[in-house]
Amino acid sequence: MALMITDECINCDVCEPECPNDAIYPGEEIYEINPDLCTECVGHFETSQCVEVCPVDCIPLDPSHPETKEELLLKYQKLTGS
Repeated sequence: MALMITDECINCDVCEPECPNDAIYPGEEIYEINPDLCTECVGHFETSQCVEVCPVDCIPLDPSHPETKEELLLKYQKLTGS
């Protein structure tokens, strides 16, 4: 699944630079994640880097974008040309 940022986001700016796919961007009120670019860091890291650095724990899985680890790996390969 892609990740999402909930309205508990405090706009601390730490998640955006951690995303290797540039999936995180400033929204109108809080940061948002583009599900087409989010791979949960599969292919890059063992854990989702934005989740690791988030001080308020506001980045859960997005239930509206279910994906298996295999699908996330394919998305990673498509995005990186690997």
